[in-house]
Amino acid sequence: MLAAVIWLARAGHEETGVLSFAFEDLLRLDLSFGAQAILFGAFSLAFAIKVPMVPLHTWLPDAHVEAPTAGSVILAGVLLKMGTYGFVKLGIPLFPEAARAFAPALMVLAVVGILYGACLALVQTDIKKIVAYSSISHLGYVMLGLASLDLMAVQGAMIQMVSHGLVAGGLFLMVGMIYERCHTRELAAYGGLAKALPVFSVFFMILTLASIGLPTTSGFTGELMILLGSFTESWRVYRETGAALPLAMSATAVAGVALGALYMLWFAERFLFGAVKSPHAPLADLNRREKLVLTAVAAAIFWIGLYPQPLLEKTEPAARHYIELVKAAQVDDGGAP
Repeated sequence: MLAAVIWLARAGHEETGVLSFAFEDLLRLDLSFGAQAILFGAFSLAFAIKVPMVPLHTWLPDAHVEAPTAGSVILAGVLLKMGTYGFVKLGIPLFPEAARAFAPALMVLAVVGILYGACLALVQTDIKKIVAYSSISHLGYVMLGLASLDLMAVQGAMIQMVSHGLVAGGLFLMVGMIYERCHTRELAAYGGLAKALPVFSVFFMILTLASIGLPTTSGFTGELMILLGSFTESWRVYRETGAALPLAMSATAVAGVALGALYMLWFAERFLFGAVKSPHAPLADLNRREKLVLTAVAAAIFWIGLYPQPLLEKTEPAARHYIELVKAAQVDDGGAP
């Protein structure tokens, strides 16, 4: 990415005679499609690693497992969004022609991430890795919304970024809380926590249901807007141009909702219910500080799920500008599709 930024500034110097790294100056450059494709590829590689998108995701589960609870919360809640934010703020607006040309490829990678992340979460035995792989799946929805170039889908992607930060961050907090009590992350070591830790279990189920997109939660708002907007735009493109790939990707992404319910409910069933076999029984339920933190997270989840309009009003101008910038670009690529 640094090499691409330097190349971009050098191209600006050749075009205008002024060496500038200012975003507004770089945004006005008239780059050929070939230059845009190379630079967009470099930016996308950097941001795709950070998201992470499959197949560049392999660092994330290990990073979460090795990190302390606070590190995992910051990683899931803030740092992963630097990748998706990079696409919104830099990668796609700076190179709109290339972004428009490669949007179907981004959609394919996003849908692969949704399904592959969900399938990997389904077979994990480490409770932290389950949440880590669910992040790959949920951020796939964000990338699908951004690549679809539809207003509703892009706004849904922004909502999903915030929602994932709350839900995944809350789940990592709860994994850290139970780890402090039991000193193990193996799912097989747990069972019956609903009887031993009722308050803990209530908060865990709230976050679980938000993760799978239950209505009234933020997860539902973001995913519904992404899927609806993506399908609407893909159907329009299909009717006008006959391009079936975006439509197929939008329809396939719906399977991720079912897989998300499968692995999260499977996780909750083994974690909270069944015979009590917690390794250090009896266990102390949540203390006042832990309840306060999780109450704040749950309140934000329900607020976004029930009253998303204030956030949508804030994000609409930026999302509309983002889409208009890309759609206004005319792809001049020498006749290549």
